Amino acid sequence: MTSKHADRPQGFAFAVSAYFLWGFLPIYMKAMSHIDPIEILAHRVLWSVPIAAVVLVMLGRTGDLRAALTNRKTLMMAAMTAALISINWGVYIWSIVSGHALDAALGYYINPLFSVFLGMVLLGERLSGAKWCAILLALAAVVVLTVETGRLPIVAVALTVSWGFYAYFKRSLPVGPNQGFLLEVLLLMPPAFGFVVYLMATGTGHFLQDTTADTLLLLGCGVVTAVPLMLYANGAKLLRLSTIGMLQFIAPTMIFLIAVFVFQEPFGQARMVAFPLIWLALLLYCYALWRERPRGRTALS
Repeated sequence: MTSKHADRPQGFAFAVSAYFLWGFLPIYMKAMSHIDPIEILAHRVLWSVPIAAVVLVMLGRTGDLRAALTNRKTLMMAAMTAALISINWGVYIWSIVSGHALDAALGYYINPLFSVFLGMVLLGERLSGAKWCAILLALAAVVVLTVETGRLPIVAVALTVSWGFYAYFKRSLPVGPNQGFLLEVLLLMPPAFGFVVYLMATGTGHFLQDTTADTLLLLGCGVVTAVPLMLYANGAKLLRLSTIGMLQFIAPTMIFLIAVFVFQEPFGQARMVAFPLIWLALLLYCYALWRERPRGRTALS
């Protein structure tokens, strides 16, 4: 029998699928580069609701959601995670449509190292020497980019911090992954719906007003948002943290390759220094995770 310390094949399939879908997401978002990022964000929220609701009904877990909606503490925590994920989505959308996909890749590369740092600061976790070196290398990469541009790489930092705290608080949300996601988008739905109605009333939006392609792309935002996030949430429950830690580099690597070879974003001298520093940091991080993995009979019950 597999214990809670062992990876399950189903969890591996869920997580890898989620990261590959996230890796290809920039191509979908780039197709909407003529649409305001806030409008795209609003539609990501709106059309995620019916998809997440259908999944929950099929799983027969609507009772858990009703219980969460009547629990003030759960609602407050869900409101926090909803705010963090909306910030993350908004920054990500802007970075892709405005030609900063490389900054997005950098942010998601740094994120696991930031999560390790959060674990040390907020949970009192002890870090190995390899993890300390990885964090310092990532910090050096940020310093290099800051010196070259004269300012912090805001997109990368915003994505790192928002996702890092989202993942931290999400683990404490006392509902299942699917229920939690639906709860978050339900809380975000009123302002998203109001904004879309305003755009339609003033004729400044793209949904049902411009081309059919724009309408279909905005409708599809629900699928490309809800499906990978729920796959990830379910996969994370069935995998060790060390496995998730190594798999999560799939998406930023794909984003990096798409940014350079498909979007042809400039890869200047500072990035030629910063990205290798990040890659070296991630190698050290993966090595530390590999050293910490359960061995032999400790992984089996």
